[in-house]
Amino acid sequence: MTPAWTIISAFAGALLVLLLPARMAIASRVIALAASLVGAVAAAASCLTRLGAPLDPVWSFDRPWIPGFGIRFHLAADGLALTLLLLTGIVAVAGVLFSWNVERRPRAFFAFFMTIIGGVYGVFLSRDAFLLFVCYEIVILPKYMLIAIWGSTNKEYGAMKLTMYSIGSSALILIGLVVAYAASGGKSFDIAHLASAHYAPALQAWAFPVLFVGFAVLAGMWPFHTWAPTGHVAAPTAASMLLAGVVMKLGAYGALCVALPLFPQGFELWKPVIAGLALIGIVYGALTALSQKDLKFVIGYSSVSHMGFVLLGIAAGTHWGLRGAALQMISHGIIAGLLFGIAGRVVYERTHTRDLTALREFDLWRTLPGAAIAFTLATAASMGLPGFSGFVAEISVVIGLWQFSPWLVPVVALGIVITGAFSLRALHKAFFPVRDSDDAPPSLLPPLTWPEISAISLLIAVSLAIGLYPKPWVVLIDDGLRSPVFHSILSLP
Repeated sequence: MTPAWTIISAFAGALLVLLLPARMAIASRVIALAASLVGAVAAAASCLTRLGAPLDPVWSFDRPWIPGFGIRFHLAADGLALTLLLLTGIVAVAGVLFSWNVERRPRAFFAFFMTIIGGVYGVFLSRDAFLLFVCYEIVILPKYMLIAIWGSTNKEYGAMKLTMYSIGSSALILIGLVVAYAASGGKSFDIAHLASAHYAPALQAWAFPVLFVGFAVLAGMWPFHTWAPTGHVAAPTAASMLLAGVVMKLGAYGALCVALPLFPQGFELWKPVIAGLALIGIVYGALTALSQKDLKFVIGYSSVSHMGFVLLGIAAGTHWGLRGAALQMISHGIIAGLLFGIAGRVVYERTHTRDLTALREFDLWRTLPGAAIAFTLATAASMGLPGFSGFVAEISVVIGLWQFSPWLVPVVALGIVITGAFSLRALHKAFFPVRDSDDAPPSLLPPLTWPEISAISLLIAVSLAIGLYPKPWVVLIDDGLRSPVFHSILSLP
């Protein structure tokens, strides 16, 4: 199976769901699950193929699209792209399983869901900047619809805020790409071609921040992060998983694989500023999460903090830093998906509250022990404890940061300490509360369903697999970092 099957399966799944008769609407979840599994299997098979033959040319599909502007339908999958395809496939499967109970307009729900997945696959595979931008834009409308229709907690506000931020960031991206296209001679939008062009330092000084910020907004960079917690809380469970798990990675991927290679001198000029904003995001997100009372807001602000590690690794600009940024994208995608799945689907659907104080009366450790164990493991992964993916990712970023600027490492250490504080606080209050002897017995809650158990097990297993044996992921990421587009930034054997 080639990587093309990821895009084909996602958009075909969306189309099949829409074509279902109304009387068979409930079957839409089966189609969505099947399509998600095909995409995940195709990504996994492509990863194994690349690991088995690392010296072979990367898979590529390249056809003329709009010849007058030098735009081509060019897809390719190096190791870095393949790891993100696999992340998307895993999160997609888990998202469908966590949405197994959706009964309100399921055809529309899963059609929007699979359209987002298809757009994400397209971004990670695109090697033409215009095609990448088109796939990037495909994601905007389905995000809005999922939140505005199936969301909660100021859903219209959350959906509109996310959409406006997305449109504003897209405008910056378009400006940056058009400038690069024009300055390179106006012959091609191919990313490798744009990266090989020589741009005047004065142009790079202003074009780089325009393009980088355009992507970084979706990555949750402080101070453009405020859409993230609001959007996460307002979104239904599957949409929260997609937003934190893969959609935020679109911004990080664009910053890493488009903005840096196109304007490397601009990056050198601005990377101290990026590092400073990333550090603020890490500490600010962690401190704000520490003060939240809503479990989803805790996870939402933790995403801002954890995505700060991605931006910090990018800012370091070293091999270890970029490797750590990619690992953190994958790790955060898995862990955030797991946390939002448990908080939104498992806990909220049964207790109808996410308030940490109100959850005390449910004594979840006794009434929902499976969820308590799963959330404990997810918390350990989020804190970056050894054995989980978070540790591998964060230690790589810290090594890269040490090579770039050692004096910044203590600030990162402070962020990690605060992360432990808000993670343990949320775990304690939500699942292991202190109850008085005269408290009323907690209400019985429905046990975990098989779709929930399957999704939780999948995400925990992946986090452990990366944490215990990260070599395959590192090999694939390094394969992507050897791409010619990174030659102006890195020099790898």
